[in-house]
Amino acid sequence: MLEKIEVTGNGYKVEEPFRKYTEKRIGKLDRYLPRGFKKDVVVKIIVSEIGKNKGEKYEISAAMDIPGGKVIAAKDECSNVFAGVDLVEAKLTGQIRRYKLEVQPHRQKRNWRELFIKRK
Repeated sequence: MLEKIEVTGNGYKVEEPFRKYTEKRIGKLDRYLPRGFKKDVVVKIIVSEIGKNKGEKYEISAAMDIPGGKVIAAKDECSNVFAGVDLVEAKLTGQIRRYKLEVQPHRQKRNWRELFIKRK
């Protein structure tokens, strides 16, 4: 689990059930990070109320500060804050996977046929 997760509200009061849910969902993203970066990642999540009527729509934005100066960010609007966290989590997952491919390229695949054929 990611240890440094900050959940704040901009015009929205962050309550304990929402904070726990967010930490649970976003905290699981450490499995997609490269091994050396897991403990130093800081995640900042901001929930804002938007729209004419307060409570009509919410904007959830998340930023992950990864060591080395890389920032991975995602933003989404939704009428339910819990569903918005799920959408932001899915966006962050894809971006983290792309980042991991840049940092750690795949190993070269060997041709298994060449291993078993004796060369003369």
